[in-house]
Amino acid sequence: MASDTLYRNFSTQQQIDDAYDPARNVPDLAAVRRHYATRSAHARETLHNVPGVQYGPTLQEHVDVFPSAVPGSPVLIYFHGGYWRANSASDFHCVALGPAALGMSVFVVNYALCPWVTLDEITRQARASIAWAWRHASDHNGDRNRLLVAGHSAGAHLAAMCLQTDWRHHYGLDDDCICAALLISGVYDIAPLRYSYLQPLIQLDEGIIRRNSPMFGVRKSRSEVLLTWGDRESDEFARQSREFHARWIEAGNRGECLVQEGHDHFTAIYGLEDPQSALCRWLQRVMA
Repeated sequence: MASDTLYRNFSTQQQIDDAYDPARNVPDLAAVRRHYATRSAHARETLHNVPGVQYGPTLQEHVDVFPSAVPGSPVLIYFHGGYWRANSASDFHCVALGPAALGMSVFVVNYALCPWVTLDEITRQARASIAWAWRHASDHNGDRNRLLVAGHSAGAHLAAMCLQTDWRHHYGLDDDCICAALLISGVYDIAPLRYSYLQPLIQLDEGIIRRNSPMFGVRKSRSEVLLTWGDRESDEFARQSREFHARWIEAGNRGECLVQEGHDHFTAIYGLEDPQSALCRWLQRVMA
């Protein structure tokens, strides 16, 4: 790397901010947030749900459960976005609408946020939620042998980190306890964010970057992966997804990419509200 560059071909913070600020060039972010709030309220009103089920010792470590009515149903475990420093599980209950219509139990994971905890701790909490789901899926009509993880933005990063986990060694679970993963608009090499507007809050250092960049820890896995993003997102979000996909395939794994036409970073998860969408059709296929 040349001495006058910060990351790849970026030489200034402004260039990195332009590439990694997902709100840039989104015409009406307030409308998107209203959409999330309205549709999440609709999910709570129309779907049976059990909020605040603890998976860890701290108050932030809980899942909001939307259980299927049928025992032995597939389970979707969802990690929300917000660059690890914003939002909560309840902001994204809307993602349960489509999977629930397909007969899945949905666990929307809440986790602590930076700067109160580090990214190492958030990754640990994400993994702990998977271990909890494997052990308690049947309590909520789920089948632990059909666990699927999904995440958006920072949540996609956390889902990808879960794919890197040595489950048997660290948690006593099956090595391939995750059947499939839906990764939406994620960042898989977090190094550039150290030089971005986010750094004062997420406080990355070399060790955190090395331990928490799933781009560089891909392992052999039976999990099938879909990486997807909107065609209105920045080139960097598209590049990160394509490069992670390439590394996933190089490791001998199964995966594919899907570019969602007409969608930006924030609307790329809208498909999870519609059981007929491309995202939900993929979920239905891999969990059959």
